[in-house]
Amino acid sequence: MRAIYAESMNPDNPLAGLVVGEQPDPQAPEGWTTVRVRTSSLNHHDLWSLRGVGLSAEQLPMILGCDAAGIDEDGNEVVVHAVLGQGEDETLDPKRTLLSEKHPGTLADLVCVPRRNVVPKPQSLDWIDAACLPTAWLTAYRMLTTRGRLPKDGTVLVQGAGGGVATAAVVLAKALGARVFATSRDAAKRAQVEALGATAFEPGGRLPERVDVVIETVGAATFDHSIKSTKPGGRIVVSGSTSGHLAEVDLRRIFFLQQEIVGSTMGTRAELVALMDLVVAQQIRPVIDSVYGFTQAREAFDRLAHGEVFGKIVIDHSS
Repeated sequence: MRAIYAESMNPDNPLAGLVVGEQPDPQAPEGWTTVRVRTSSLNHHDLWSLRGVGLSAEQLPMILGCDAAGIDEDGNEVVVHAVLGQGEDETLDPKRTLLSEKHPGTLADLVCVPRRNVVPKPQSLDWIDAACLPTAWLTAYRMLTTRGRLPKDGTVLVQGAGGGVATAAVVLAKALGARVFATSRDAAKRAQVEALGATAFEPGGRLPERVDVVIETVGAATFDHSIKSTKPGGRIVVSGSTSGHLAEVDLRRIFFLQQEIVGSTMGTRAELVALMDLVVAQQIRPVIDSVYGFTQAREAFDRLAHGEVFGKIVIDHSS
């Protein structure tokens, strides 16, 4: 079968180890099923894998990809849930893993997953949109709801709007009835995020009010601003640290204002179902940066690594 995989790892030039070629068809073990992938999407997780983060040389070649929508063995249209773990909340399983970390990922004609990891795709959700939801959009949904406990008519600050999680958080927060503020260093991205319904500011800009929830994926560069922008009793929800993971925190503000710093990683199967229900009910369209054919995968990865991406990059497996 066709596959997009890491043949080698290079921390300085991740695309050097990227191959678009052939791999053996997967064999599903007991309790697993095979999905024929129609669409998939890229995440920065794929670039980290190519840099060697979370992978060892003994695991190569490793098929990349966490996100996919396709047809299962029974002919059902499904979305693939990328988190493999046990328990009521699989994200809390210390042995949890994502597709493409221990098991081959979704950037291939076929992917094998546990049966519980296939979720029925709503008929009204098209293939391109469905491929955007299982990673970035699910992460944003959990940050706002389960972890962020966004109140009705609440307020949200999204740091670093433009990336997959941050852009999803803007759209979902608006759909959940929140007033949304967002920051970006890039004037064009500030204009784009305002078109999605947020009020945009430069990084560190003074907001008109403090917020209930901050969506924090940037890390060290924005964390002080996040804390200062959070109202008493509010929550800074962290799912990434692209600018650095060692942030300075003024603990006096945290305890005096009873703020919460909350970690969040991916989401559960049940949350993916709830997210798709919200997307369908609110007629939400994920923000798509670009769509590439399968044979154009290298160009898609190059855009992810070097381009000014706004939203999700999708791979159409039919071309």
